[in-house]
Amino acid sequence: MELHEPIPAIDVHGHFGTYVRRGDLSDGFSTGDAAEVVRRASESHIVLTFVSPLSALLPRFQADAVAGNIEAARIVADLPALRQYVVIDPRREETYTQAREMLKQPWCVGIKIHPEEHGYPIRDHAREIFEFAAEHRAIVLTHSSEQNSLAADFVPWANEFPEVRLLLAHIGCGWDGDVTHQVRAIQQSRHRNLYADTSSAKSITPGLIEWAVREVGDDRVLFGTDTPLYHAAMQRARIDHAELSERAKRKILFENACELFGIDEDSIDPRP
Repeated sequence: MELHEPIPAIDVHGHFGTYVRRGDLSDGFSTGDAAEVVRRASESHIVLTFVSPLSALLPRFQADAVAGNIEAARIVADLPALRQYVVIDPRREETYTQAREMLKQPWCVGIKIHPEEHGYPIRDHAREIFEFAAEHRAIVLTHSSEQNSLAADFVPWANEFPEVRLLLAHIGCGWDGDVTHQVRAIQQSRHRNLYADTSSAKSITPGLIEWAVREVGDDRVLFGTDTPLYHAAMQRARIDHAELSERAKRKILFENACELFGIDEDSIDPRP
């Protein structure tokens, strides 16, 4: 049997820190510090992981995004395998101030928003978020598609602000059980500035990722794991064993992230 080197991967949706939700054993299963996230990624041939700190998002409705951003900037700057999303909570002006400065740093790749964990409907704050992102030509990663973060609610803003490239998290995630939200939003966008990542638990559903690629193309789908909430190796295996061409797998795992985030492929060491 001919053996092939694994395709290097860039994980565009990760976290680090302590998971706080149920207050039981399962919280510990979804917890991992930055070193653990890097270790798991390395074992799965993931060469870069883009992270936001769980402390900026949890506990739900109580997280301190300002402190979380400070923590992430300090930690990520010292770990070459990580990049940072600066978290914006639109109800806290300090997070915009932080974003203005952190987006200038080479290790900060974009903005993370989470209407569900911070507790606001995106439609109430979308204009200020998109205006800010457009001003800074920033990529935005957002949780989707629960009731505060419906993928469809982002489409008018992505259409109004073509400078903003928006990454909808969690292909297959939907508060109503509908697995099509992210894909349908991409199809409704006018400027090809909407993308989606594979970081949903739904990604293990046979045929879902393949269907998404057929619907929107392999250049609109990016690899994400939601590490440490989910097992990075499992999420990686889902793409490695997808019923897709090797070319499509390489685009999803690596090339699309390089193009979207402006990463020089030759600058990345492909070895774990």
